[in-house]
Amino acid sequence: MASQSVFEPVPLGPLVLKNRFVKAATFEGVMPRGEVSDALIDFHAEVAGGGAAMTTVAYCAVSPGGRVHRDTVVLDHTGVAALRRLTDAVHAHGALACAQIGHAGLVANTLSNRMPTLAPSTRLSAPAMGLVRRASPEQLDTVIADFGTAAAHAVDCGFDAVEIHMGHGYLISSFFSPNLNRRSDRYGGDRVRRAELGRRVAERVRLAVGDRIAVTAKFNMDDGVRGGFWLTDSLPTAQLLESDGHVDALQLTGGSSLLNPMYYFRGDVPMAEFIASQPRAVGLGLRLIGHRLFRSYPFEEAFFLPLARQFREALSMPLMLLGGINRLDAAEAAVAEGFEFVAMARALLREPDLVDTFARGERDAGRCIHCMKCMPTVYSGTECVVRSALRDQPNSSSV
Repeated sequence: MASQSVFEPVPLGPLVLKNRFVKAATFEGVMPRGEVSDALIDFHAEVAGGGAAMTTVAYCAVSPGGRVHRDTVVLDHTGVAALRRLTDAVHAHGALACAQIGHAGLVANTLSNRMPTLAPSTRLSAPAMGLVRRASPEQLDTVIADFGTAAAHAVDCGFDAVEIHMGHGYLISSFFSPNLNRRSDRYGGDRVRRAELGRRVAERVRLAVGDRIAVTAKFNMDDGVRGGFWLTDSLPTAQLLESDGHVDALQLTGGSSLLNPMYYFRGDVPMAEFIASQPRAVGLGLRLIGHRLFRSYPFEEAFFLPLARQFREALSMPLMLLGGINRLDAAEAAVAEGFEFVAMARALLREPDLVDTFARGERDAGRCIHCMKCMPTVYSGTECVVRSALRDQPNSSSV
């Protein structure tokens, strides 16, 4: 029989989650020109109906320039009614809804967005398709204000929580990094000044939402690149965020969408599928240099746990363990070690009802095989290709 601790209610700021399981942000790929589509609503309603306590909508940009690309939701006043349909659908299943909010920074595709993006220091960016200029202090003031405005819109949309994106080389994460941030003003230099943007954003978001909803942050423990953000910086930075008191929990992650994306996925690189999903010119480039951009890391259950233990020892605030959790015993062990929540992504792509499956005692492991062939599907609608193949078969019930 499963331990009951993972299925018991637990507080998160002003919320009470019905269990410990959170659907981590996974870019859904079904927001053409930023539209909140029926497919996006169905995606999260299915997860909510499958037993997860909270599902996270990824990724909601705080401004048009902060989008990853043109098919990214911008959390402004124009989308409130549509996103309210999504949160209502999630709530109808007894689950909670979280909006991941952020500015893509160096990860923004400026050609797709048709507008420039920002960086801590001027540098070339492959995702941005060119040179990204150093943000001025005045531009950063605007970004901070945009985060507050987006968070206020999240409340209007009916979201129960917002997750500030402080990971994966996005704008705030890039300011944390000694490799990417070469500034000498209030936003760069030592680790305290490099943390200034993230701290000011968290403060503005909390000011905007008060205690009406929970505020969390997706936080990099390790960029996975030489000279990047690592434990000697990330642990003290997390302590600063805790001491400020604006964030209710950290979801611990790692890697860089800019420089090392496979660090936070793990498993074989689906290079053939990536090439097939891209325009011909991009596909040719991937054939030539794809092995340099996408390093291969072996999959291990709960692969971020060794790093996350360092944070559990250093912090008293609630933490969400992320990274390759596919087994019930791994979730139970995480809770036993003091992690308040377990965040799952790929496992719930394969089986949106996995949490209910665990709770019923039917199985103690998910069906995800960690093939990572879901990654290239973000360009056409994120899905588990194994599940989709089974679902398309007549008379098939094993989905």
